[in-house]
Amino acid sequence: MDEKSTIAALAALAQPTRLQTFRLLVAHEPDGIPAGELARLIGVPQNTMSAHLSTLSQAGLVTGERQSRSIIYRADLDRFRAVALYLLKDCCGGNASLCQPLIDDLACCSPTLEVTRPN
Repeated sequence: MDEKSTIAALAALAQPTRLQTFRLLVAHEPDGIPAGELARLIGVPQNTMSAHLSTLSQAGLVTGERQSRSIIYRADLDRFRAVALYLLKDCCGGNASLCQPLIDDLACCSPTLEVTRPN
């Protein structure tokens, strides 16, 4: 991940409909949601949702897969993880204890995340 890609991802999420869409897709991993259903759930016209999905896709945050007549969208969690890690890479100037509350908050979201506490 680099600065330009991180800025593109953050810019794509810096709009209410796109942020809601991304969060909805994250909540529906790994199955994804058809584009029309996304539009219905968020409450926007399908052509508006299409434009938002295009922006999220160009930023690498969502992927679309055609299944018959529908396109199923999924959040790209690896890409989002890379954005978050880029932002936190030099967290707290190397003082791990300052980052521990953030690590604890993230650990509650993932039952497989092993937390290593500083001694």
